[in-house]
Parts: sequence; structure tokens; C-alpha cells
Amino acid sequence: MDRDFNRDQTPAEPNPKLFIGGLAWAATDEDLKAAFSAFGEVVEAMVARYDDTGRSKGFGFVRFATTEEAQKAKDEMDGKDIAGRSVKVDFARPKRDSGDRD
Repeated sequence: MDRDFNRDQTPAEPNPKLFIGGLAWAATDEDLKAAFSAFGEVVEAMVARYDDTGRSKGFGFVRFATTEEAQKAKDEMDGKDIAGRSVKVDFARPKRDSGDRD
């Protein structure tokens, strides 16, 4: 399976949902919520997990009530430590259609 290395690398548009990359395998939904709740109303905090094993995929998402809260969290948390690892924080991109391969 080829990975799409030519994907558009333009920054994601500001929106209330953040992508959190580089999570420790032990990080939980609660860890994300605790780390980001200081910046506003966290509507959802989720560590992505494999369906068959339940193991973390090493990334997650945090959705805020407003884009402004997400922007503040992104600015403050990018590069900070969550559950023992420095994380990358960016605005989430819309989910790609699984058949959307060029």
C-alpha cells in the first residue's frame, strides 16, 4: 500500500477541532481533556485506537466549543508535554474519504 506523500501540506483552516500528534501510548481521553480544559470548553477529547486491539494509534482529537478556544489551546500546547511526551498540535483537517487516493 503506497502512502500519499504528495498530500497538500497547506495549513488546516482554523476550526474548533484540534489534531494532537505524538501522544504517549499510555495517554487516555481523560489526559487529553485535563490538558486542554484550561483553554475553554472541551466538547470531546478522544485518543484514536485500533478497533481490534484497543491500542492507541499515537494521536487524538480535542473539540472545543469555539474556534477561538481551539486557537488559544493550539498556540499554548504545541510542543508541550502530555503523559510524558511532547505533542504536535494543529487544527484538524476534514476526514478524507477512504476511496480518495490519487
